[in-house]
Amino acid sequence: MKLLLVGQPNSGKSTIFNAVAGYRSATANFPGTSVSMTMSRALVLGREVEVLDLPGIYGVGSPDAGESDTLQLLLDGDDDVGYDVIVNVIDASRLGRSLELSLQLMELRRPMVIALNMMDEALRKGIDIDPEALAERLGVPVVPTIATRGRQLRQLFRTALRQALSGEQPTHLCYDLEVESAIRSVSDLLAREGVGSHVPHRLLAVKLLEGDGTLMHRVLKAAPAVGPHLEGIINELETAHGWCVDQVVTGSRHAVAHAIEDAVTRSHTTRTGWRERLDMLLLHPLSGGPIMLAILGLLFFMVFDMGRLVEAPLVALFDGLSVRVVRDLVPGSLGATLARGIVMGLSGGFAIVLPYLIPFLLGLAILEDTGYLPRMAYILDNFMHRLGLHGKSVLPLIIGYGCSVPAMMATRILESKRDRWLTTALAAFIPCSARTIVIYGLVAAYLGPLWAIAIYLINILVVVALGNLFARLSRGRSPGLILEIPDLRLPSPRTLMAKTWLSLKEFVTVAWPVLIISSAVLAILEWAGAGRMVNVLLSPLTVGVLGLPIETGMTLVFGILRKELTLVMLVQALGTADVGAVMSTTQLVVFTLFVVFYVPCLATIAAMSQEVGWRDTLLITGLTVAVATGVAGGGRLLMILLG
Repeated sequence: MKLLLVGQPNSGKSTIFNAVAGYRSATANFPGTSVSMTMSRALVLGREVEVLDLPGIYGVGSPDAGESDTLQLLLDGDDDVGYDVIVNVIDASRLGRSLELSLQLMELRRPMVIALNMMDEALRKGIDIDPEALAERLGVPVVPTIATRGRQLRQLFRTALRQALSGEQPTHLCYDLEVESAIRSVSDLLAREGVGSHVPHRLLAVKLLEGDGTLMHRVLKAAPAVGPHLEGIINELETAHGWCVDQVVTGSRHAVAHAIEDAVTRSHTTRTGWRERLDMLLLHPLSGGPIMLAILGLLFFMVFDMGRLVEAPLVALFDGLSVRVVRDLVPGSLGATLARGIVMGLSGGFAIVLPYLIPFLLGLAILEDTGYLPRMAYILDNFMHRLGLHGKSVLPLIIGYGCSVPAMMATRILESKRDRWLTTALAAFIPCSARTIVIYGLVAAYLGPLWAIAIYLINILVVVALGNLFARLSRGRSPGLILEIPDLRLPSPRTLMAKTWLSLKEFVTVAWPVLIISSAVLAILEWAGAGRMVNVLLSPLTVGVLGLPIETGMTLVFGILRKELTLVMLVQALGTADVGAVMSTTQLVVFTLFVVFYVPCLATIAAMSQEVGWRDTLLITGLTVAVATGVAGGGRLLMILLG
């Protein structure tokens, strides 16, 4: 039994999924958070079912880059690998708009139930909805829910299971007379020509009238004779309405959806609340920018102060542990070297990375769940267009400060191939949480927070320069920004903790073991003399161009696996946790600049290859090395000149 959670972006699908599956799917209060399918198993009425959380879509049709997985499954699913029931998650506070997707899903002729979610938001906006009347109008079960509080979710999944077992299919709702006549004509035409398809004939007819290019290609390839007759039907419909045919069909669907909304809702007056007043400040042309800078500055200093407070005693603790571990072993032996390497790996994760990573992830989760990130995109839209980018490019770039992998995947929300490539390339230069740890652990910890802010400013300036260069070299211009701005919300402490742990779990279960193993491997390589060979081979770059200690060569190699490794391996290579006592101010800054810009980690490279292909991935990766060398080398020369 397979159950699909389908809905428009930011409707609460992932919140419902997490309620039944445990926190496994990233949620945030902005559209486009889910960019890939997430699956889990759950027990409903004693029966095991598969629950799939799908990326948000606005309509059923041929997939574009951002909706391919969802739409391909909806359109191409068959009885063997398809699904048994659709749970259409609706934002009750935007009922009319949400129902336009519901009307299309009903035409798939699959068992379906509607989750009327965010009922609390609808009431706050003065909207009273009658779920029974809505269910009667649509002919499918409707369950009102408040996913953030877990209300009615048990009833929702029970209803979905009963619908799947009954096999009851929804019936379509009629559009206006001319559109219905055209749909019947196209359906009859497809039947006469023997066009067989797993897509129901009515839905196929609607999509052909709307000009769906992929489905049109499929149909004309199977039955070329359909083309002239279809063109005649389209011309007749356009003549009757005086509009393009896709406008006629979508306009008719829009009218039906809002007629249903008017019939099942009752509005009452509401007073302006704190959310509306706060939004006036956050989005005001004069106050929006300064408030954004203040919020980001507060996040930076929060992470710095909390990390610095915890790091020093933890480093001292592990230094003492290292001395005790190797005390009874033969100095310089393989056993002593290996033991020290393992302790260094443990110390690097626990004492150096976690003190900064945890508050950073928590702060980012707060910005996501309050709904502030799309407001940042709105504020920065004009700035992004000066770079030749779409305003929605802000979202992948902001996500990149958390992790580069979802940032690469989030470029799917951009409609233009040009914008996707430009944003993917720039996202490779954004300092993710792992690179941020290096900035905090080296520059901020030893030189002070203002030096770390300078690193971020240099990064922003380089990204701006690269964006201008890429935009000038590429053809085309970015369209204007159309972005849904969700309501401001108070984040749930439970959700914040779960989200922080979901992000942190990857470090604890994947990155930290890699840190420990890599630290041990580096220790063995140094004991065997192989590490010195690699350091010598890379010395023209590390020593000659960057002016770094020769031991940093191996650390940069390991940093390709995980960026946190550069910091941990640096401690291991230099033989002390007090890096500031071994490296000069210039060396600390130059090393950090290089790490911030050079090759993304392997996981990011793999994600990038899925979005732009291996050829462009190699091009972008090579570019990061060139930019890192130029920026770090230039930074070294500037600091030497300034004394």
